Amino acid sequence: MGSQTLPLKLPIIDFGEPDLKPGSTSWDSVRGQVRRALEEYGCFEALFPKIPLDLRKQLFSSLEDLFDLPLQTKVRNSSKKPYHGYVGQYPMVPLYESMGVDGADVADKVEDFTRVMWPEGNPTFSKDIHSYSKQLSELDQIVRRMVLESIGVEKYLDEHMASTNYLLRVQKYKGHESTEPKLGINSHTDKNVVTILYQNEVDGLEVKTKDGEWINVHCSPDSFIAMIGDSLHAWSNGRLYSPFHRVMMTGNEARYSLGLFSIPKAGHLIKAPEELIDEDHPLLFKPYDHVEFLSFYYTPEGQRLEQALKAYCGA
Repeated sequence: MGSQTLPLKLPIIDFGEPDLKPGSTSWDSVRGQVRRALEEYGCFEALFPKIPLDLRKQLFSSLEDLFDLPLQTKVRNSSKKPYHGYVGQYPMVPLYESMGVDGADVADKVEDFTRVMWPEGNPTFSKDIHSYSKQLSELDQIVRRMVLESIGVEKYLDEHMASTNYLLRVQKYKGHESTEPKLGINSHTDKNVVTILYQNEVDGLEVKTKDGEWINVHCSPDSFIAMIGDSLHAWSNGRLYSPFHRVMMTGNEARYSLGLFSIPKAGHLIKAPEELIDEDHPLLFKPYDHVEFLSFYYTPEGQRLEQALKAYCGA
């Protein structure tokens, strides 16, 4: 009998150790796992038990109420920043709909979003979204600190952390009553620093390996997906892999997900530190402003390009 090849799976990394602090043995062990996963896959499954399961479940109930609001209410979620407001009604991806909560780790900004959706107020929604985002931002900061330490540029840590804000995108993919997979959202790389995804128990996320294989990501209710975006790929001068990923929907059950994005602030140049540029690692990207790049990326020309960042500022 021939041997069977097991399906590829993302690495699972446990961030629940009680003594997970810089300098500890467990920190060094997890840091090594993070570095290897982000070099090889650009993402991993993260166990982060700090956020109570009850809160996560309540959030999905709140998301159902949010997306059930009338379209004329949802489109009030507008922003001058590309992909920060309401996205939906696109013929190419008819199953997809999403909204953005800019500054979701700041209570007043979450309240501003809530008042737009529910003028009479919705204290439970505001409290849950802020609590979730604030706690999950700690995982983002742990991952980024481990990355900078592992590539030997931790002296830039304070500057790096101060250069970003948080955006929480809440997303719905409608079911389509078929066993044939249908595109939920196109294959793409994220453009930000780090993305942390959490989904309900409806699968659909697929991640592309460096070899071009698609991994079907099956998440447990206990885990998050941490993923590198193009900004950190560029800042690390290519040491970390920014993976293509997509959502393919099967069946009639809706998929809900929350994505916490750490995003470079407007005016901050993404520039690889000199320590990361040498003969073996020539400069890959010229310094660039993230918001200006997004303005290019969301043009018809930018949307046609598979490697938009390389076309925009490749060295």
